[in-house]
Amino acid sequence: MNNIDFTGLNRVVAEKLLPMVEDLLTEHASNIHSFHVVGSAVIPDFNEKLSDINSVVVLNSMDLRFVAFLAPLGKKYGKKRIAAPLVMTPEYIMNSLDAFPVEFLDFKFIHKTVYGDDLLQGLELDRKNLRLQCEREIKTKLISARQGYISSLGKKEPLEAALVRSITGSMALFRAIIVLLGKEPPVPRAEVIKTLGASTGLDTDIFEKLLMLKAGLVRPKVDELHALFERYYLALESTGKIIDALHI
Repeated sequence: MNNIDFTGLNRVVAEKLLPMVEDLLTEHASNIHSFHVVGSAVIPDFNEKLSDINSVVVLNSMDLRFVAFLAPLGKKYGKKRIAAPLVMTPEYIMNSLDAFPVEFLDFKFIHKTVYGDDLLQGLELDRKNLRLQCEREIKTKLISARQGYISSLGKKEPLEAALVRSITGSMALFRAIIVLLGKEPPVPRAEVIKTLGASTGLDTDIFEKLLMLKAGLVRPKVDELHALFERYYLALESTGKIIDALHI
């Protein structure tokens, strides 16, 4: 237990996670390679009222008894906005870098190892795989945005929900695109969007607007939502064209 290190983490995150980490180590320390906090809980944008706390548990070898042990803890720690940890092994990680380069790139840039060895920092991602997933993610978002718009029937609440759903989880994708464009990706969301705009010359302010919508900081009327959707769709489409044009 003395090897747990929450140095540098938000105090609220550390206080919420400590009991869970201790529970895991009490029962399964011999098979736990490392425990990493990832995502918004590691960055300045963390909002304890809105942000989930995400983590990765790396096991020396996959053991379904650990998964069975973890399952009932969801009710106990879910109330604290602690999401179910991703459970992996070092072998799984190394064999999955080609399939999920965007996600592992974000883990590499944004994580805090609170127990065990930091194997995320040294991950090496193939740029061709990264470009392919970025293309796929953008095109998936475009399809989803169109379907969400159609399904909303032009009504305010469904359209707002579709926009929020589409922008959720986009920061990892945007950081990956910044890397493909030869820039160092920042961590704070506002800086990510600013850097993406500067790197592409596109109107990326719309992404910030949608993050504000998600956080409940703006309450646009229905006609304003339609205008936001058009700006958002065009920004996604233009970003996709830039990715398509990359030769790696």
